[in-house]
Amino acid sequence: MVASRTSERDESEVQQIKQSQAAPNTWAPAEDLRFITTTFQHLHTSGWYWGGMTAGEARDALIGASEGTFLVRDSSHPLYLFTLSVQTWRGPTNVRIEYDSGRFRLDSSFPARSCLLSFSALPSLVQHYTSTSQGEERIEKHMVSKDNGVLLKLRKPLHRPQAFPTLQHLTRLTINRHTDRQTELPLPRPLLLYLQEYPFQV
Repeated sequence: MVASRTSERDESEVQQIKQSQAAPNTWAPAEDLRFITTTFQHLHTSGWYWGGMTAGEARDALIGASEGTFLVRDSSHPLYLFTLSVQTWRGPTNVRIEYDSGRFRLDSSFPARSCLLSFSALPSLVQHYTSTSQGEERIEKHMVSKDNGVLLKLRKPLHRPQAFPTLQHLTRLTINRHTDRQTELPLPRPLLLYLQEYPFQV
């Protein structure tokens, strides 16, 4: 009986290997390039993307900020594109952002890894973990820092002084926070296109 079960398991494993070898390679470099280009466009528009900076520089930028203040910067790790730097009750900490085949998610310890959602846009990831409701009870999304186990809360972005959002962009954010049907608004086409260029709330 044991030998029979072992044989069935071996056959199943062989079948899985054959199926994985037969599966086509779905990596599309051109699509990845287009996707990442769009991501950088969104980030530069956001105002809370600080580009290339070290962990120490991010810490200096967040020192004195209230808990939950955050920024996104380029990751110094060669296997990651971006890092989320957040002010916690212990001080600033960092969480790497994983990118794989057009999806972003936070890097986390193994037990929590399966519980983390992935997003097709980096601002959507930030938006998910940030409460952007105004005048309503704040609903905070929490996550755990992989390195030190600190509970993180995203509350408000830290904008670069030289990239503070324009009045037009702030108006766009306000509209996005009140409706997800921007295309149905009675607005001129140029304004509708402007809203669609950045369909996020943060």
